[in-house]
Amino acid sequence: MIKFILSIIIILALVGGAIKFVATEESWSLVMNKRVALSSVQNGAIVIYEFVETLISDANKIKVVDSPLK
Repeated sequence: MIKFILSIIIILALVGGAIKFVATEESWSLVMNKRVALSSVQNGAIVIYEFVETLISDANKIKVVDSPLK
């Protein structure tokens, strides 16, 4: 359960922009900006919420087409 919550926080930080992926010829790394980590998690949650909200509102706009079955 703790791993699940921690992974959600990391994903929200990635979406919010606190963690950046840096790649060189020799290595890959994730760089975390500790000053913006909390606001990044909040921003990530807001971005995901707005995305889901637009999906739901777009789903309400879908028109139903009745086709007679023969």
